[in-house]
Amino acid sequence: MSKESISKVYLILEKIDYINQIVSNSGSITQALEDSITKRPAILMHLTAIAEQFNKLKQEHANNILSVFDDGDVKGMYDVRTYIAHDYEGVNLAIVEWIIRNGLPKFKKQCNFIINNVGNEI
Repeated sequence: MSKESISKVYLILEKIDYINQIVSNSGSITQALEDSITKRPAILMHLTAIAEQFNKLKQEHANNILSVFDDGDVKGMYDVRTYIAHDYEGVNLAIVEWIIRNGLPKFKKQCNFIINNVGNEI
């Protein structure tokens, strides 16, 4: 495993923390997503960046890292990125809310596992 691969995991964690900070500053996920001028676009960009990091890990064949994540979760994250990029106005905010509420905490736990366990191998 390369340092570059681990840096992508750190970047995923950073983006999750940014989204959590936006939500915290807004008072709730719903309120953050209702702000179509600044907070929603920021959240969607951070989600896109997370998906891009997963895609880069896939391209690098970082299978030891990717094996920690559920394939369906990673694919779902990339699918959301595709919707954000190609049908921005059609993004289902209920799905985004579900990702923030359920998916991101799971990704954060998995990223921390990688950093604390798998990352020691480099």
